[in-house]
Amino acid sequence: MATPRKAGIPLGVMKVLDPRQLKPDSTEAERIMTVLDETIVKLEITRLIPRITGSLDRYAGMLGPEITSSLLELQKLSMEIQQLHTSPGDAKTIRAAEKRLKSSLRNILRLFLVNPLLYHGLKFEVRVRESAADAFIKAFMEFRDSMLERLLTAPDEEREMIQFMKDISLQVEKNTEVISALQAQLEGLIQARDEEVSKKDKEIENLKTTMEDLAKNCRTEIRLLMKEGGKQKKGDEEASQERCARLKEDIQHLGTQFSALVLEHRASELVLRKEKCKTEREIQEWVQKYDTDMTEKQTTYDELQIAYNEEKEQLAVLMEKHALLIQEYTLIEEEHRILQEKAEEAAREEARRNQAATCIQAYWKGYFVRCKYKSLRKKGKGKGKGKGKK
Repeated sequence: MATPRKAGIPLGVMKVLDPRQLKPDSTEAERIMTVLDETIVKLEITRLIPRITGSLDRYAGMLGPEITSSLLELQKLSMEIQQLHTSPGDAKTIRAAEKRLKSSLRNILRLFLVNPLLYHGLKFEVRVRESAADAFIKAFMEFRDSMLERLLTAPDEEREMIQFMKDISLQVEKNTEVISALQAQLEGLIQARDEEVSKKDKEIENLKTTMEDLAKNCRTEIRLLMKEGGKQKKGDEEASQERCARLKEDIQHLGTQFSALVLEHRASELVLRKEKCKTEREIQEWVQKYDTDMTEKQTTYDELQIAYNEEKEQLAVLMEKHALLIQEYTLIEEEHRILQEKAEEAAREEARRNQAATCIQAYWKGYFVRCKYKSLRKKGKGKGKGKGKK
C-alpha cells in the first residue's frame, strides 16, 4: 500500500528524505525488494560465519546441533579448498570442492533464514572487525534504497522531484550569497581583531618599559639593602667574635678537664693492663695444663682403643665359637629330647604291659579259684548221696 501524503509535503520529497519508510505498490516491486532484503541478510550472515566458526564452542549452545554440524562441514571444506589451492592439483577436483562449499554455504544460509531470531541474536552477540565486506554491504544497502526509490517513483513524482531539486539548487545559490556576505563580514571582524591586537601589542611594550623602570628602581633598592646588610654584618661579626672568645675560654677549660681525665684514665688503664697480663698468663697456664691433660687422656684413650679393638676381635672369635657351641648344644638337646621321649614311651609301654599282665593274672586266679570251687562242690554233693543209700 502507498504511504499517505503529509500536509504540505509532496510525496517525492518524502521519498527523498526517508526512502526506507516507503513500501512498494506492486507485487513485482515487493518481490524485488524481498530478494534484495534477503540478499542483505545473507551477506551479513556470511560476514558473521568466519567469526562464528573461529569460536564454535562458544556459540554451539545457541546455534543447535544442525547448524553446528553444517558449520563444521563448511570449515572442513574451506580448509580442503585452501590445501588444493596451495598444492598443484586437478582443476576438476577444485571445481567439485568449490561446488560442495557453495552448496554447504547455501544450506547454512537457509537454516539461518528459517530462524531469524537466531540471526538477530548473533548479530548483537558476535563482534566483527570492520572490513571490505562492511563497505560492500553498505553499498548494497544504498543500492537497495535507490532501487526502492526508483520503484516507488511515478512520472508525476519524478517531475515533482526534478522541481524539488531545482528549488534546492536555487536555495543553494541563495545560501552561497549569504555565505559570501558572511565571509565579508568575517574579514571585517578579522581586521578589527588585528587592530585590537596591535593596540594590545603597544600596551605590552608600554608595560615592558614600566617593568624596566621598576628593575632600575629595584637595583637602587638592592644597593641600599646591601649597605644596610653590610652594617648588620659588622654588628654580627663583632657579636660572633665575642662569642668565639667565650667559646675559646670554654675550650681551654674543657681541655684542662680533658687532660686530667686522660691522666686518670691512663692510670686506670695501667692497672687494667696489669690485670689483663696476669689474666693472660693464667689463661696460658690453663691452656698448657689443658693441652697436657688432653695429651695424656688421648694416649690413654688410644691405649684403651687398642685394647678395645683386641678384645673386640677376641669377642668376635668367641661369638663365632659360641654360635657353633649353641648349634652343637641344640643338636645335643634335640637328641636328648628324642631319647627321653623314647624312654618315656618305653616306660609307658612297660607300664601298659605290666598292667595287662596283672589283669591277666588276676583273671586267671579268679578263674582258677572258681574252677577249684566248682570241683569241691561237685565232690561234696557225691558224698551226700552215698550216705543216704546206706
